Amino acid sequence: MSPFSGFNSAKTKTTPVPAAFFTDLLPEINDLAELKVTIYAFWYLDLQEGDLRYLTLEDFLGDSKLSVSFGKTLKEAKTKIVDALERTIRRGTLLTAQTGDETLYFLNSPRGRAALEGLLKGSWTPGMVARPNTKIEANRPNIFALYEQNIGPLTPIISDTLQDAEKMYPADWINDAVKIAVTKNVRNWRFIDAILRAWKEKGRDEKDQRSSKENRKRDSEGEFGDYIIH
Repeated sequence: MSPFSGFNSAKTKTTPVPAAFFTDLLPEINDLAELKVTIYAFWYLDLQEGDLRYLTLEDFLGDSKLSVSFGKTLKEAKTKIVDALERTIRRGTLLTAQTGDETLYFLNSPRGRAALEGLLKGSWTPGMVARPNTKIEANRPNIFALYEQNIGPLTPIISDTLQDAEKMYPADWINDAVKIAVTKNVRNWRFIDAILRAWKEKGRDEKDQRSSKENRKRDSEGEFGDYIIH
């Protein structure tokens, strides 16, 4: 099991969870699978917009990082997730309705109950609702964790700078630039930013054939020299 690197100190998106979950539900839930699908439902429903928010079985199974935590095979994962969802329904956490061949799940909240009632009355259909194409990110730390793990602690100014960089550059560029900084032991954002700006302005040659000696000379005497301590 990989150790958890900790919650980021930067301003990151949070998922609202009703206080009743902690006071009324959490003490009663004694099944890990039920707890996992319940928490996932809070997260996924919060990503949606508008009043017509729901989940399907495919939302759980389609998230590979989540489903693999329920079983080694898709069949095993499906069995456990379906059982967990049935537990949430019996407990009253989620509500359900069948439409065609698909089962929809709603949070037992005022908005969820209203959406379910509208569906049963024919006021709307699943095809009328835009749904997020979002899954739990797998195996790639976000830019804040990447910085904390490799460069140093975050500050409010650095946090804002990283958020701007995330909008300007591809994630793999940022990841690779940080790797270069770590390899050269130049652990500061100015150096990383200089690399990213150079790639953006001059293009990135993925087949750079220069020797490591030439690379070191270029970095220490060339455009990145100001950022390296000699």
